[in-house]
Amino acid sequence: MTQTNENSTTYNVSVVVPTYNRLPRLKKVLTGLEQQTYPLSDFEVIVVSDGSTDGTHEFLKTIETPLHLRFIEQANQGVSVARNRGVEEAVGDMIVFLDDDVVPQPQLISEHLLSHDPNEPDAVVLGPYIPPLDFALTPWSQWEQDKLLQLYAAMVDGRVTPSERHYVSGNSSLPRRLLLDAGGFDPDFRRYEDLEFSYRLKKRNTRFLFNEKAGGYHYSERSFASWLDIPYVYGHNDVLFTKRKDHNWLLPTVLRESKERHPFVRGLVWLCLDRPFFSKTSIVGLKMVGKLSRSLGLFAYSGIFNLRYYQGIADELGGRSAFYKAVAEANA
Repeated sequence: MTQTNENSTTYNVSVVVPTYNRLPRLKKVLTGLEQQTYPLSDFEVIVVSDGSTDGTHEFLKTIETPLHLRFIEQANQGVSVARNRGVEEAVGDMIVFLDDDVVPQPQLISEHLLSHDPNEPDAVVLGPYIPPLDFALTPWSQWEQDKLLQLYAAMVDGRVTPSERHYVSGNSSLPRRLLLDAGGFDPDFRRYEDLEFSYRLKKRNTRFLFNEKAGGYHYSERSFASWLDIPYVYGHNDVLFTKRKDHNWLLPTVLRESKERHPFVRGLVWLCLDRPFFSKTSIVGLKMVGKLSRSLGLFAYSGIFNLRYYQGIADELGGRSAFYKAVAEANA
């Protein structure tokens, strides 16, 4: 990333919002930023449209808002490029990232800044995704939100220490200098790019903090097919991050952790890995189970998510035999 900026105006904070074809949600995000308790005069908002075709550009060119709003248009190149572009154009010493479907609570910016200690400059602050009260989540998105709420509770009461493995860029903050020094987000990755970035931050001894008050309402809208693709890409990328990005601890760690999964998950993976008929049948059946109740959904969608995740690893390693050989080596 190149640290260049021609804007002579200075702000304490730059809020960077990458967006792609989510204009109705983006409008809510901007309204939430207009209602911040942090002084509007002290932060700028940079919206980077990654090739939107839904009227986003026309709206942002004509919007009337009290925000110090800048709009950047680029051809579709992925969220990593969009975030990097926003950071390059930013003038604030502190960067707050918001996704275009995360509507900030009024205190979000203030709480992010309160968590940053001037005596500990190399820190990343994570804010929670909060389920919106005016929006019905799909069962699979509800499962994802419930898992996040469990994680947040564990962080608050000290059972889990926030780390690079918990980084989600859609509601986070860090010094612009730290982000630039670490090289920004890798444009080769269009998903899971935030974790690869956080792994590089960890190598710089960056500390990760969680502030439960820096919340944003997450309007998650994913089809089941899109949701199925997420854990598969996660598994695929964990292998690539290990082999190509020198995060050598990663794959052995997740393979050791596979032995700690619930016996149902381990049995499901053993039955279905590299067996398309069993895999598709199990996913269809578990999806039906997940629709019956929220408690059953936690169990059923966990099985689906893990199956797809380990299939992504197996495919990148070379198949079922290579996967179980790697598991055995990691646990030797």
